[in-house]
Amino acid sequence: MAKIKFGNVWEEVVTRKEFPLAKARKILSKEVIAVIGYGVQGPAQALNMRDNGIKNIVIGQSPAFKRDWDRAVADGWVPGKNLFDIPEAAAKGTIIKFLVSDAAMVKVWPILKPHLTAGKALYFSHGFGITYKDQTGVVPPKDVDVILVAPKGSGTSVRRNFLSGAGINSSFAIDQDATGRARDRVLAIGIAIGSGFLFPTTFKKEVYSDLTGERGILMGALAGVMEAQYDELRRRGHDPSEAFNETVEELTQSLIRLVDENGMEWMYANCSSTAQRGALDWAPRFKGAVAPLFKQLYQSVKDGTETRRVIKCLGRPDYQDLLHKELEALGNKEIWQAGRAVRALRPHEGVRKGAATAKGITGRAV
Repeated sequence: MAKIKFGNVWEEVVTRKEFPLAKARKILSKEVIAVIGYGVQGPAQALNMRDNGIKNIVIGQSPAFKRDWDRAVADGWVPGKNLFDIPEAAAKGTIIKFLVSDAAMVKVWPILKPHLTAGKALYFSHGFGITYKDQTGVVPPKDVDVILVAPKGSGTSVRRNFLSGAGINSSFAIDQDATGRARDRVLAIGIAIGSGFLFPTTFKKEVYSDLTGERGILMGALAGVMEAQYDELRRRGHDPSEAFNETVEELTQSLIRLVDENGMEWMYANCSSTAQRGALDWAPRFKGAVAPLFKQLYQSVKDGTETRRVIKCLGRPDYQDLLHKELEALGNKEIWQAGRAVRALRPHEGVRKGAATAKGITGRAV
């Protein structure tokens, strides 16, 4: 592994240089990889592996979920050849990628477990099932490898970054090494799905950081802070287009790209002196305001409160209807209605969307 300095801390990471694709192909040529679940991560990881020359891939998807089954067929997986119901795919696999949703995992696990025979590997892209085993019931046999590769992005991003040649960073972990081959297996899979580099973690650390991030800065906190600023600007008499542009558009279309390129201090240095001074003065105040919330959030993740809520809510028979209403209410808020109007006015928006589809972001190989 390569040693890289992150801030003041040296960490070991695995890059494509240390673990080239040719090595991954050689290791995985002896395996049958069963991708269980063709919903979010499943399509991206399966298609990336296939495009990277991994031959022995089978998809396990219940035909009862017609949308996902039909998507698999549209992506070129053939029923009876490399597309099967979950039990048959699991029986064929030597590395079983358990990529159903966290809530579905509870129901699918009893179907999957009988096919975890000695020497196989059970693969996850999230530490949820293993870390919260008291809630999920996911307790693997002792004679199988238990491994994890967690891409730091949605399935859409995993596929999009792969097609652009950029790759996406992933963490990896080994919870159980029954065969002595767990490390080779997990790194080979990580490279095969298109990871830019891989950094070590544990199942617990992965799920604690992931759940905190999703509820925090990646989605929940970001949406909440945006709404708070937008609402205050509107309350003070600013028009919707102005409030949206100063809250969302400038962030997503300009400033966050500067942070991505060279970091926060570089973005500050390339903004006006007025913006620099204001940001430097107010950032500590915002940090102080939200730090107690992040402390509460992390504890709620660690003690299982968040996962109990996820399992309870997603297990409701009417959950999809409730979710639809919540998302519809979110989309109908003025801030996001204004966003739709602003996006429609961007130059060449239709061209950019067409290009995205042509590149296969919809999940289909091209």
